[in-house]
Amino acid sequence: MEERYIAAVDLGSSKIALTVARISGNDIQIQYYRETPSDGIRNSEVYNPQKATEPIRKAIRDAEQELKIQILQAVVCLPRCEVRQENNSAKAQRSMPDECISSEEVEELKSLAQDAYPNIDSEKECLYGAVAQSFDCDDNFQVVENDIVGMVSHEFTGNFKLFIGKKRSVKTIDKVFNNLGIAIAKKYFTPDATAKAVLTSDEMESGVALLDFGGGATSVTIYKGKILRHYACIPFGGKSITCDIRNECTISEELAENIKMAFGACMPDKLLNLSEKIIQIEGEEGMRGPKQIPVQYLSEIITAREKEIIDAMLYEIQMSGLADSLRSGVVITGGGASLANLASYLRECSGYNVRVGIPRPLFSADSSLPVRSTSAACSIGMILSAKAEPLLNCINPAPEEALSEDDPGRVEIDDVVDVVSVEEAVPQTLETETAAEGPVAGEAVAEETEKKEQGKEDAVGKDSEKTTGQTGKHGGHRNRKPSMLTVTWLKLRGKLEDMYENVGKEQ
Repeated sequence: MEERYIAAVDLGSSKIALTVARISGNDIQIQYYRETPSDGIRNSEVYNPQKATEPIRKAIRDAEQELKIQILQAVVCLPRCEVRQENNSAKAQRSMPDECISSEEVEELKSLAQDAYPNIDSEKECLYGAVAQSFDCDDNFQVVENDIVGMVSHEFTGNFKLFIGKKRSVKTIDKVFNNLGIAIAKKYFTPDATAKAVLTSDEMESGVALLDFGGGATSVTIYKGKILRHYACIPFGGKSITCDIRNECTISEELAENIKMAFGACMPDKLLNLSEKIIQIEGEEGMRGPKQIPVQYLSEIITAREKEIIDAMLYEIQMSGLADSLRSGVVITGGGASLANLASYLRECSGYNVRVGIPRPLFSADSSLPVRSTSAACSIGMILSAKAEPLLNCINPAPEEALSEDDPGRVEIDDVVDVVSVEEAVPQTLETETAAEGPVAGEAVAEETEKKEQGKEDAVGKDSEKTTGQTGKHGGHRNRKPSMLTVTWLKLRGKLEDMYENVGKEQ
């Protein structure tokens, strides 16, 4: 069975996590996982593409050197903050009511609900996705998606939850990967991808709240009946705690982060012997003598901020209307979930059962790779989601439709493009010249040549715009497959205009 590779990039506010997996059938083997400090990303959103590019470039270069492969595509996660959710419904009248409802009809109804939603500012917003909540048909109500497929009805109605985010946030991600020369194979809604990695089927069925403690954002995702029912996110996370420590202790941000990772914990009254310890800092630039920070005081700073974040998450759970339906309690994940005593503190504040969610054993990996940690949950979730795409292989060139439209001046192609001539026959000299220079891509607009015949005008060569560089089989007079080539539109346009001018003169 043919092997393929999937590369997943988790764009975090504090770190870039790159995961490369080798897929063979149903087997997933994690080949590479490494975290790199990020830059140009705030609250899970790329605000400075130029700064964000270099850490990702370095991470990809290191992975390519270690694995001896070239990464040409990658899957990424969408920003978590500033995502609003809206409800919308759509109704379908079936042309063949005696036939069973198919999954294709359900997808068409979902697309109709997305397209018909009126309250989207197309210049500033875009749809991250739609999740079917329930369906109604005839005398059956609140039917889930798995059950509606196969039923018989004259019409059926779908109720959907739409997730809408900022278009600018998506475009900045495109800009980063355009700078890298890497195509984005797929963008995933982060909460759904993370849930695939850490939640069990029973938890999603009985009701669970997934809290993702990130560096610049903390989100809550609620599942009930195996359906995503509610999502919310606040722009506070682990970096907020680091800033609190820096300000209260008057130390550098880097030192504050290191102290948090080494000695940070919630619940200062539950630290036992650790509460008596004192951290002594010496030798930091600009410091007048040693500085002492009691561990208990450090814990009080951390607990104050964590209480604020937890209260916001519990408020969102209450607003969802599902607070009493979470039979499986709360699962915490993300880099911030590894903080000592956080699960106990959340259990004390909420009354729910709380467990720490690490990626489930749905893959194999070397013991030296830190993929069995909360910080790897999003990356592993994207790998699991991308596995369902059988044609996705990140070491192959991307199809043309996967390339971004933000940079139309350079187009990569990996197959021959058929040039459609004005007449069926193309001069042999033109064919030889084109074959010698390799494939071309772009749009060709032929000059209109006029011929007078019996007092009427016929436009010849009008709108011969049929050369777009698609992959796969092509009709025409050339079937060979040359090497991949990048050409510019200006060069292409000049050659095609000359071609049609010569053909027009011969006619």
